[in-house]
Amino acid sequence: MRDTPDTGIRHPFATPPAEGAAIEVAPGILWLRLPLPMALDHVNVYALDDGDGWTIVDTGFNSKRARAIWQGLLDGVLKGRPVKRVIVTHYHPDHIGLAGWFQSQGAELVTTRTSWLYARMLVLDEHATPLPEAIEFQRRAGVSPERLYSYATTRPFNFADVVAPLPPGFTRIKDGDTLTAAGRRWRVRCGDGHAPEHATLWSMDDPLILGGDQLLPGISANIGVYPTEPDADPLTEWLESCARLAVFATHDQLVLPGHKLPFTGLPLRLRQMAENHEGALDRLVDHLATPQVAADCFIPLFKRQIDDTEFGMALVESVAHLNCLLHRGLVSRSLSDQGAWLWQRITA
Repeated sequence: MRDTPDTGIRHPFATPPAEGAAIEVAPGILWLRLPLPMALDHVNVYALDDGDGWTIVDTGFNSKRARAIWQGLLDGVLKGRPVKRVIVTHYHPDHIGLAGWFQSQGAELVTTRTSWLYARMLVLDEHATPLPEAIEFQRRAGVSPERLYSYATTRPFNFADVVAPLPPGFTRIKDGDTLTAAGRRWRVRCGDGHAPEHATLWSMDDPLILGGDQLLPGISANIGVYPTEPDADPLTEWLESCARLAVFATHDQLVLPGHKLPFTGLPLRLRQMAENHEGALDRLVDHLATPQVAADCFIPLFKRQIDDTEFGMALVESVAHLNCLLHRGLVSRSLSDQGAWLWQRITA
């Protein structure tokens, strides 16, 4: 696609839809919101009018409140017509939480294979206390003994807490596929880093993109490393995805994101997302002039100390940035006597 002069980032819709309401952001496409019980207190979902029914993109958490909101939407702004298809951009609970609920009412689930496999695995994986591997991950990251004890003795978040059971069976989409919804043809383009094989949908008939969490305005998607793959390098995957998607981005495309407000100016936003992480990596390298554990790297990364409810998200993102530097050959690591990785800048 041909790029146009940089016009900055704009938000054509200044106010989000109220709970139980909808805003038509393009012909046949409704913007809805579901509440989340956390600092980021909402997720955007979209209803695409297919005539005799709806395709919805992402779902919100599985909760009594969310199901009631959806029932009100189905009876109200969705005009009593059924949801026939659910497209899930990625496997995170706020996006796939009610997919199984819709499936139980006859909807088809459409998502990438990686998203379905992760979600299906996690929804069946419940634990009363953290697994030894999860505790070891925290120790390697250098959390304090007091925090480690609290973590080890507290019931962890379980995917099934907020995700409805997923029955066997889904329809796979992959990078480069096309599908039809709301009278448009959509090209599937996948990104990585925030979630593996995250699907975004790019209209082939007008300048519209359903961006999920791969394309967000103003805030950064969490890029984290987890006990399932402790040496992963999702930040490099994220940066590569930004570069890959930039080839198709133009300033007039209206991006419908998973959180915050729809926006235009995607080429600039993709550059910002990459530059923000590169800047954080530069600050982190400077911070590692002396050995540090991952839990002591929040200030150079986020420009503030982080505790309490945000600590876990900050920790996994800290490890992601450290792993990226390790793969670039800019830092080394060694185990402390307490079993934590000590990270240090490599000097010439």
